[in-house]
Amino acid sequence: KKRHSQEFLRTIAHLRPRTNTISAVARVRSALAFATHQFFQQQGFVYLQSPLITASDCEGAGEMFRVTTLPIDTPGKMPLANGRTDFSEDFFGRAAYLTVSGQLSGETYASALGDIYTFGPTFRAENSQTTRHLAEFHMIEPEMAFADLWAAMANAEQ
Repeated sequence: KKRHSQEFLRTIAHLRPRTNTISAVARVRSALAFATHQFFQQQGFVYLQSPLITASDCEGAGEMFRVTTLPIDTPGKMPLANGRTDFSEDFFGRAAYLTVSGQLSGETYASALGDIYTFGPTFRAENSQTTRHLAEFHMIEPEMAFADLWAAMANAEQ
């Protein structure tokens, strides 16, 4: 039986989940996501699905992926203002990006709902092709409203 490389499988999406490696990773991720949600729900946290598209560079966490409906393939048709791209004519009315963190939404919701957590995809646009760099990953971000240091440490230790 011929084995395909991971690089080759990235080019053929329908074959990926049929491999032992990718199917095992999917099962482990499913179990970990379930355990994550179960833990925070048992602790009384509210699950927040924070926006994936944002105009904010939360935490200054690095380069961001821009989201636009402007005709980037046809530079002559790009709307300009003062020699720069005019995002007021874009779908969102200003520059928009894939999120690097759900923290800003989390802090806002925690002020209203109490303890919350986000658990979803985040995106980083650093062009690094190392095994330690991911352009997309899921991040868990708990926000504890009105907690002191001892409550935050107790939660982290659990």
